[in-house]
Amino acid sequence: MSASIIGLASDPSHRFSKQPQGSLTLVAGLGIDGDAHACRTVQHLSRIAKDPAAPNLRQVHLIHAELFAGLAAKGFAVSPGQLGENITTRGIDLLGLSAGMRLRLGADAVIEITGLRNPCRQIDGLAKGLMAATLDKAPDGSLIRKCGVMAVVVTGGVVAVGDAITLESVPLVHEPLEPV
Repeated sequence: MSASIIGLASDPSHRFSKQPQGSLTLVAGLGIDGDAHACRTVQHLSRIAKDPAAPNLRQVHLIHAELFAGLAAKGFAVSPGQLGENITTRGIDLLGLSAGMRLRLGADAVIEITGLRNPCRQIDGLAKGLMAATLDKAPDGSLIRKCGVMAVVVTGGVVAVGDAITLESVPLVHEPLEPV
């Protein structure tokens, strides 16, 4: 796998889009230092309303830059951080990963994939029809969510734009990703 980080973003406030950064500090069990979603319990406002004590399985949001190319072909110009992601990747099939798979980001940080990001209507605030463009239908009629994956931080560290993404560990049995 030859994958890398091409964009980083965070924001201390609960805004939809995040601010571009040159580097981020990942903190084990919490998420991204200084980001509004960093905590052991849920921090996404919709999740807090349901169960504020639930574990935060959405500490880090990753999106593949290949999605941006597909959106551009549909007339949408999207850049890293605009869809609320913390890490924009290139060269890794994020949507094909297994729940429980661990990735090393840069030299030290390790994250564990928890599931799919379920796109929300706020995406249409960037451009009308953008949310629909991040969804697709499988041949069996099921919904395909293309807006990235969520993860928790297992081992902290500083990550920077240009850092490599490598496979750290793979579960014995592939568990397809579900929305978290």
